[in-house]
Amino acid sequence: DVQLQASGGGLVQAGGSLRLSCAASYFTFDNYAVGWFRQAPGKERERISCISNSDGSTYYTDSVKGRFTISRDNAKNMLYLQMNSLKPEDTAVYYCNSLAYGHPVFSWGQGTQVTVSN
Repeated sequence: DVQLQASGGGLVQAGGSLRLSCAASYFTFDNYAVGWFRQAPGKERERISCISNSDGSTYYTDSVKGRFTISRDNAKNMLYLQMNSLKPEDTAVYYCNSLAYGHPVFSWGQGTQVTVSN
């Protein structure tokens, strides 16, 4: 089965940094755009960043623009999210997924919890 396993979350103080990783397996990773999503308590899951498989172009939602950086390593089937200047409102469970026409393709894997304290 397709697997997309996010890791690297944790507890960090506001202003700190974390680097999330996503290990993809059992599908052709470089055939897909991939992205990061997050779900905060009581809120819907939202797409926050994605990266193309063709030209490496990227998208960021406004709330993370300038603070987060997405990257991918097709040779390792890995997706990354460097998160800097973290804010308490970034607290959420973070997930990764492949994308088609901007929508998630596969079943959700296990996310990784990011908690940002004041």
